[in-house]
Amino acid sequence: MKRNSFKIAQYCLPLALFTLLQTASFAGNKDRVGQAGASQLLINPWARSSGWAGANTANSTGLEATNLNVAGLAFTKKSEFMFARTNLVPNSDISINNFGFSQRVGKKSVIGVAVTSMSFGDMQITTVDLPEGGLGTFSPQYLNLGLSYSREFSNSIYGGITLRVVNEGISDARASAMAFDAGIRYITGEKENIKFGIALKNVGPRMQYNGDGFSTKVTYNDQEITLEQRTAPFELPAQLVIGFSYDYLIGDKVDSTGKQIASLHRVTGAGNFTSNSFGKDQIQAGVEYGFKEQFMLRAGYCYESGITNVTDRTTWYYGPTFGATVEMPLGKGGSTLGIDYSYRTSVLKGTNTIGVRLNL
Repeated sequence: MKRNSFKIAQYCLPLALFTLLQTASFAGNKDRVGQAGASQLLINPWARSSGWAGANTANSTGLEATNLNVAGLAFTKKSEFMFARTNLVPNSDISINNFGFSQRVGKKSVIGVAVTSMSFGDMQITTVDLPEGGLGTFSPQYLNLGLSYSREFSNSIYGGITLRVVNEGISDARASAMAFDAGIRYITGEKENIKFGIALKNVGPRMQYNGDGFSTKVTYNDQEITLEQRTAPFELPAQLVIGFSYDYLIGDKVDSTGKQIASLHRVTGAGNFTSNSFGKDQIQAGVEYGFKEQFMLRAGYCYESGITNVTDRTTWYYGPTFGATVEMPLGKGGSTLGIDYSYRTSVLKGTNTIGVRLNL
């Protein structure tokens, strides 16, 4: 098994290095802030990982890993169902609903489906002649559908890929595109408590708006004609993330099969370096405490240049994050029901996310 792991590493590590070199030319450019579209792809909609600022790229597991490092999807035991709701702006109708499921297929492969819907509430329809409205309402919506596949290549190396359909628009204008994420994870240590991860996210062709909303009637040579306006295409907010985590186990023990390691207490430290193709580079750091893997507390922080200065800040979240999880066993078959909560400091007071996770 060790020999097979080494052979796989010989192929995976050069591939990861090649990815780093290829993306270095368009990553971490602060002069391009705001020039990409589909920025909803940068928002973490899950409660558990957002509680420590998304710093757990190297150790996220299950369906939630599809937004961080899809390689972690391979750690789904059997079936997993998840739902999360985020109140993005307090006292408003701007919210994110995220749900999906993952399913193990065979001994080493897992597939997952996740749907993210972002809504803004009802807005008044306005025209040049009626700038105050009165013609009814419309509701902008963003909808992303992700199809993921992850596989265990050895007892140390995991990898996966996500194909994502990105769709956004209003009643008479819409844009859509296909994007993909890819990630790998390497686990080492005597207790498998050291993890490395690398993820490439939001890579795909340009998006471009079109629809009846860009058409208008004009008079030319005493004839009324329809004039269609051209729209400029825009890039997706691609990211390259490199992560590391370390588990410090207290009162650990191995089950009778010699495969599963359980501990009474666990303290995990994690960190990321995120290179944004249309923004500043970021560093995320977080820590999580777990008691019997049934009660967990976590905190995190995301730093980028100028984040502490109001005039230089270019990100929505700028302060510490906090979160908690209660994981309740359901019977003796290993099924669990988890309740997750996170709070993120944002420009407008803060963002609250609550999630439900069912493992069967």
